[in-house]
Amino acid sequence: MKPFETNENDLESGKLDKDRDKGTRSNRLKIHNQALLSGLAYCVSSCSMILINKFVLSSYDFNAGISLMLYQNLISVIIVSMLSFLGVIHTEPLTWRLVKVWLPVNVIFVGMLITSMFSLKYINVAMVTVLKNVTNVITALGEMYLFSKHHDKRVWAALFLMIISAISGGITDISFHAIGYTWQLVNCFLTASYSLTLRRVMDTAKQVTKSGNLNEFSMVLLNNTLSLPLGFLLIVVFNEVDYLSRTPLLRLPTFWLVMTLSGVLGLAISFTSMWFLHQTGATTYSLVGSLNKIPLSVAGILLFKVPTSLENSASIFFGLLAGVFFARAKMRERS
Repeated sequence: MKPFETNENDLESGKLDKDRDKGTRSNRLKIHNQALLSGLAYCVSSCSMILINKFVLSSYDFNAGISLMLYQNLISVIIVSMLSFLGVIHTEPLTWRLVKVWLPVNVIFVGMLITSMFSLKYINVAMVTVLKNVTNVITALGEMYLFSKHHDKRVWAALFLMIISAISGGITDISFHAIGYTWQLVNCFLTASYSLTLRRVMDTAKQVTKSGNLNEFSMVLLNNTLSLPLGFLLIVVFNEVDYLSRTPLLRLPTFWLVMTLSGVLGLAISFTSMWFLHQTGATTYSLVGSLNKIPLSVAGILLFKVPTSLENSASIFFGLLAGVFFARAKMRERS
């Protein structure tokens, strides 16, 4: 009887081991699928947002970029507030102390969004993605002077390649537009300023919240809510009210549908980026963000039938590769 019992125990333990292996494999497969799905969602939402904004501003010839920004932010405020009210997400209550701390960052945030709209109207999507690399250069210099952060040679080499690609891209751009390039350079400075200022303000903002923390959803709600009164003021200053009262576009249901979709996608970028970052990590997130610019640039050229030359295409491709090289250099620097 003893050998029989021993064999029976061995068989049972073998089955348990197999079940464990199956469970481990299924868990790994679930994690892999979640990472793949979140990465795909992030890439699709970020690409679609830029392409739809370009479609609204150029194809529809909508000359009210501030109003578009305001409507998108209003959509974000409504959706985040509803999700917070239903208990799906947690957001910090907006107190006067928090608003006072966050207001300087918000002014830069609004300027960043508006200049992005203005530049996208005049410049093709591919060149916008290449010119945005200049932001990394300004941010790196800001980190060095403000935070005494030093970067290694690989990072500086990648930044140098970005500058060369941006200059060569501008020189060879057949559809070059001085106003668009000016707005884009201003956007690069504001984006870098937002990134650098946010690091200092975040710590102070956390101290004035009730929970002592400030998550991504709270920042989205805070930024978009505070941008509404400032957006209304800028609409009056830039005299977009007169244009809005005359344009026939606001009477088209399809136009409102596209505008609403752009607002939903803007919020989707925040949610999917958080999801993707949680499923993978900062390294993968950074690399995928750089690689994502390649299909975006190709789609921008093909969808909007952008006239381009071999030299300009080479400059754009060179700039996109420089972005990937920069992401890899930053990974090694972190490690």
